[in-house]
Amino acid sequence: MLGGPRLRQVALVASDCEETARELQQAFGWAEPFRDPGVRTFGLTNAVFAAGDTFVEVVSPVEPATTAGRYLERRGGDSGYMAIFQMPDLAQARRRVAAAGVRVVWTSDLTDIAGTHLHPRDVPGAIVSLDWADPPQSWRWAGPEWTGHAPAHLRGGLSGLTIEVNDPAGAAARWAKVLGLAVTDDDGTAVIALNDARQDLRFVPAAAGRGEGITEVRLATERPFPGVQIAGVRFVPLPQPSAGE
Repeated sequence: MLGGPRLRQVALVASDCEETARELQQAFGWAEPFRDPGVRTFGLTNAVFAAGDTFVEVVSPVEPATTAGRYLERRGGDSGYMAIFQMPDLAQARRRVAAAGVRVVWTSDLTDIAGTHLHPRDVPGAIVSLDWADPPQSWRWAGPEWTGHAPAHLRGGLSGLTIEVNDPAGAAARWAKVLGLAVTDDDGTAVIALNDARQDLRFVPAAAGRGEGITEVRLATERPFPGVQIAGVRFVPLPQPSAGE
């Protein structure tokens, strides 16, 4: 049972999807990714990797005038792009989004999964998506192996993100509003704790001359790895909790 929001998937945007996918496989030893033909609707190609029972995706524009292409331009290169949260009650989350005046740019409602992309000008720093899956361990966006169930997989997965924004306190407040959570202060850094999922989101000032975006992914894996930079994003290792923790 999902007790609260969970960061289930993060997406990178890169000018070269294949090269970025190769770098991710070399760094983490992940199996072959799922390639979703449905993202062509957005003018994209992609690769989705399972990291435990969470997911790291890379998308690249293959058509002109895409949202992803404009994001690459604003960031001046490859970057973190999307944060996709699995919500325990998507209907309630959508009501919360509407009450906050946050614009929705895309929705999909299938029998086993649903998604809600929020406007990045209303929730700064990334394209935030609020999603739902049934059964909760499944994740159709990751392909047939994850549709209707979860296959055998390694332990670990996404543990948190750092998001660079122009107004960290204001951005954190907006993310917290749509997630139904609270912002705390960690020695001057605005933090949202996803306690049920043992994850967190940290908001820091954007670097001069670079737009807002996800700049760090914290990742727990069974296979140790050194910190590495891929597609403009730092991947930082965290210890994998022992069984039963």
